[in-house]
Amino acid sequence: MAPEFDCSDASELLTGVRSARAAIGRGELVVIPTDTVYGIAADAFSPAAVQRLLDAKGRGRNSPPPVLIPSVAALDALAESVPTEVRTLVHEFWPGGLTVILPARSSLDWDLGDAHGTVALRMPASKVALSLLSETGPLAVSSANLTGQPAAHTAAAAIADLGDSVAVYLNDGEVGVEHAGAPDPGSTIVDATGLLVEGGRLRIVRHGVISDEAIRQLVGADKCE
Repeated sequence: MAPEFDCSDASELLTGVRSARAAIGRGELVVIPTDTVYGIAADAFSPAAVQRLLDAKGRGRNSPPPVLIPSVAALDALAESVPTEVRTLVHEFWPGGLTVILPARSSLDWDLGDAHGTVALRMPASKVALSLLSETGPLAVSSANLTGQPAAHTAAAAIADLGDSVAVYLNDGEVGVEHAGAPDPGSTIVDATGLLVEGGRLRIVRHGVISDEAIRQLVGADKCE
C-alpha cells in the first residue's frame, strides 16, 4: 500500500513533502490536499506522467487536467498572454478557488491532453500544496477520484478510489467543507481566451466555489457571457 503522511504533524509533513517530491521526479503520482478537494498530481512537463494520471482516473485525453502553480508570477511563465481582467481576478482570488483558462506558451514542452493550445491554471490556498509546488514547480492536478465518482474531501476517500495507482498520499484532514453549498465543490473555472480578441468575453465554464456574481462584479457584466 502506498504510504500516507499526516500533514498535521510537522515531522510527517516534512517527510511527506520530500517523498512526494521524489515520487513526482520519478514520474509517479501523488495525492495532495487543496483548499477545495484532494487532487491527484503529476509532473506537468512529463507526458508519460500526465497520461498515468488520466489512466488512474479512467479519463480520456479530451479532459486535460488543470495545472497548479506556486505563485502568481508563474502565470506569466506559462500563459502566452494575460488580459488585464484576469490579473484583476487572480489578485482578488489567488491563492484560492479560481481556475483560469488561457493560451499556453507555445515554447512549453508539455502534453496535457487535447487542450487545443490552452492551459487551465490555479494557485491553490493550501499550505501543503504550495509547499510541494514550491519544490516541484507546476503540477498537473485533477480531483483525486475515479471519473464519475464524487470528489474526495478526505485522503481516505482518495485512497478508496485510487489505491496503489498513487505513490504517496498527503493527508491534511478534511478539506473544502466550507464550500459545501457551492454548485460544485471544486474551483470555479473561467475561460479567458475570449478576452484576447476585440469584443470578446470571459466565459464561466464551471460554477464552483467562487460565485458567478463575484466574477462579474470584478470583470464587468459586459465582459462576461
